[in-house]
Amino acid sequence: MSANSELSNQQLQSVNQKIVASGETLPSVRLKDGSQVQTGTVATMLHNVALYNSGERGQVEEELRLAVATLIKVGLFDLFSPQEWMAGDNPGRRFVGEQALLHLKQQS
Repeated sequence: MSANSELSNQQLQSVNQKIVASGETLPSVRLKDGSQVQTGTVATMLHNVALYNSGERGQVEEELRLAVATLIKVGLFDLFSPQEWMAGDNPGRRFVGEQALLHLKQQS
């Protein structure tokens, strides 16, 4: 794992702690391709989308951006494309879809 992805995984681990009880920790897991991902990312993203929809910005936006690479890695955007995330009138979903498109564009 690269130093950059290790740092991102550690940052995401810290962010994902916001959804678990005090004293609990969420593990990272190694996928079959050898990459590591932080568990709890989808649940935390859903929590942050709700915060975004209630008007929070700044830190919530950064946390959503940080989650996008992992969400792509685990196949969330294969299930629902970024365009599907952006459809409708849910601003948090739209933000996540936009960030996924930006990330995918940067990777290609």
